[in-house]
Amino acid sequence: MLPMLLAMGAVFYFFMIRPQQKRDREKQDMLAAMGKGDHVVTIGGVCGTVVGVTESHVVVRVDDNTKIEFIKSAIAQVRREDKKTEEK
Repeated sequence: MLPMLLAMGAVFYFFMIRPQQKRDREKQDMLAAMGKGDHVVTIGGVCGTVVGVTESHVVVRVDDNTKIEFIKSAIAQVRREDKKTEEK
């Protein structure tokens, strides 16, 4: 009975816990690499360009004269613009 419980625990770890830890690590790396000029999408669906980054907050320009401050964890996606894309 004990080997069966250990096998179930191992399966649970490799299919549930480990992938979630990997996703969390990837998101932390993404947020740490975020910088000025990156295009972001928040968890609320607000799209804009990063104009300022601190340790815990991000200032995003959503329109010509509109800037909104977000907590870093509210950023869902970061899209970097390549130099080639900007030149076209």
